[in-house]
Amino acid sequence: MVTMSSVPLTAQAADGEQLRLLHVHAHPDDESSKGAATTAKYVAEGVRVVVATCTGGERGSVLNPKMDRPEVWEHIADVRKAEMTKAREILGVEQVPLGFIDSGLPEGEPLPPLPEGCFALYDPAVAAEPLVKLIRELRPHVLTTYDEQGGYPHPDHIQCHRVSMAALVQAADPQYRPDLGPIWSVPKVYYQMGFHRLRYAALDAAMHEMGMDSPYAEWLARWDDTNYEHRITTRIACAEYFEVRDDALRAHASQIDPDGMWFSVPLEVQARAWPTEDWQLVYSALPTVIPEDDLFAGLRPVAPDEPDPSALRVI
Repeated sequence: MVTMSSVPLTAQAADGEQLRLLHVHAHPDDESSKGAATTAKYVAEGVRVVVATCTGGERGSVLNPKMDRPEVWEHIADVRKAEMTKAREILGVEQVPLGFIDSGLPEGEPLPPLPEGCFALYDPAVAAEPLVKLIRELRPHVLTTYDEQGGYPHPDHIQCHRVSMAALVQAADPQYRPDLGPIWSVPKVYYQMGFHRLRYAALDAAMHEMGMDSPYAEWLARWDDTNYEHRITTRIACAEYFEVRDDALRAHASQIDPDGMWFSVPLEVQARAWPTEDWQLVYSALPTVIPEDDLFAGLRPVAPDEPDPSALRVI
């Protein structure tokens, strides 16, 4: 049990409460592939971190050749649940499954319809209910989710964005479902912005400088969308937790090839070329200065020798 006396000062809000961070993700493994080093950093500081997982990943593929076996496919829901438990333990987070069914990634021309009853087909205002309940119970200081494109256009990721946005409004509305608990307005909201060309170009260049083959050259040649780079407001220095991030990702053994491209760049190269994880601040009820280096900027106690944030430029 965490008591306030055991919470480091670095993890306390201005009112003395333990800082709380809520990540909202579409599937098991997303918490480990998107912002996991940031998560590990804050856990190490004493922040309470909770991951809300919208679906169980029941329609995901088996992406690790070593696990592409009939018994894995047959029990994929249980496999992914067990993987999530292992990753959660590695990251040191709590995890709350929201209980929706994976929509799968439709393929073909034309695209087939989504399966009946899947997450992406819900009205976001309806699907937000369990997340509203969690927000009101946890009372997070910061919530992270995906941007309007879902980070990439998987229907569950896009729906995760829509549901997150609906839940933020509903959780703060005293007229909406008072039975779900006292209202809570989340002070700061971020989009996860780790998947952008600038980062991978830096890693590619660093690999070539060391005389090593880069896994990203062909990928970068086809990548012409630089929009995300200009949306970044907040960079979290977390290179010392890249190994924890990778261990958590490898825990999702059905979803990642341990010999694949995601692990082909040495950690020391990553730490030198791009030592941060990147975020876009999309809402803040508090004064804050852009760029930021902390998701909790404006929420922590202000030291006597620090400038008053209320006197600084805000977003």
